[in-house]
Amino acid sequence: MSANLFQPARLGPLTLPNRIVMAPLTRSRTGSRGIPGPMNAEYYAQRASAGLIIAEATQVSAQAQGYAYTPGIHDEAQVEGWKRVTDAVHAAGGRIVLQLWHVGRISHESLQPGGALPVAPSALRPAGQAFTEAGFQPHPTPRALETDEIPGIVADFRRAAENAQRAGFDGVEIHAANGYLIDQFLRDGTNLRTDRYGGSIENRARFLLEVTEAVTRVWGGERVGIRLSPVSPANDIADSDPQALFGHAVAQLDRFNPAYLHVVEGATGGARDHAPFDFQALRRAFNGAYIANNGYDLALAEQALREGKADLIAFGRPFIANPDLVERLRIHAPLNLPDRDTLYGGDARGYTDYPALQRQAAE
Repeated sequence: MSANLFQPARLGPLTLPNRIVMAPLTRSRTGSRGIPGPMNAEYYAQRASAGLIIAEATQVSAQAQGYAYTPGIHDEAQVEGWKRVTDAVHAAGGRIVLQLWHVGRISHESLQPGGALPVAPSALRPAGQAFTEAGFQPHPTPRALETDEIPGIVADFRRAAENAQRAGFDGVEIHAANGYLIDQFLRDGTNLRTDRYGGSIENRARFLLEVTEAVTRVWGGERVGIRLSPVSPANDIADSDPQALFGHAVAQLDRFNPAYLHVVEGATGGARDHAPFDFQALRRAFNGAYIANNGYDLALAEQALREGKADLIAFGRPFIANPDLVERLRIHAPLNLPDRDTLYGGDARGYTDYPALQRQAAE
């Protein structure tokens, strides 16, 4: 029998009341120390009716930061801040996992400890600008990581996974998408290394697999997901043969028995048909749940579930302006539109003040 968007689902040990996932959304509202506060707890609790919340990308170390005012999970104050968030979501009946993040070269010296250069697989400068506390500034040319530094970054992911447990999350998601560090290792457009982390597809996938092994040792595979974006050009990323690359990566990931694969189908936040790619081949190669992401509306989501092309559907931007998105989709109510001027940074305006249906009806 085909699934319905509003039917319950099992995800590892979690029972989800519906198949609607809140995608991770960077909002840059945790201050310069990356500590979630009461406003962040309110924001996530408002959206607790989602079957699963994937909390915003969160840096696993001080070096991992690439945007101003984004959260971390590498010091005690950050852990306590996230504990406030998870407590609020659980009190509202929700389930929440944390996305673990290292941006690699998508950063700026002003965001790095001691003003150091960002790190990357190779010293290739990305196009674009970094969002810093002083405004947008061009990305510098990063420093290529030494081979003996890479285990230390794997250890950062492991410690972040342990901290996420202490903060009360229900699991974690490894951010291996959108042109950030793990994706930079995967793609031959950004990885020109000649050591055991470069060259062949097997070598380029090594860092992802080492991170996954470290994180699943902490949580067990049943509480770990991985996010991939095989054809997205986000953050100046590209690969000459993404089908072969990601086919291999997913087949290898499957041995860790992750709970889910979260796949950006097309250009992140853009066209779904950016480049030819067989996403269903990834689904067939993977034994866990498949979360489809990118440009889904109600009709497209229901079609994907009906045709067995996904187990759950992630919605991103609609959750920004619609804390009660699940109910709005259920009754086919109109959606609020997000205020683009308040997407990143700022205060509660455009963050926790979007009206829910009951408030609208009472006004």
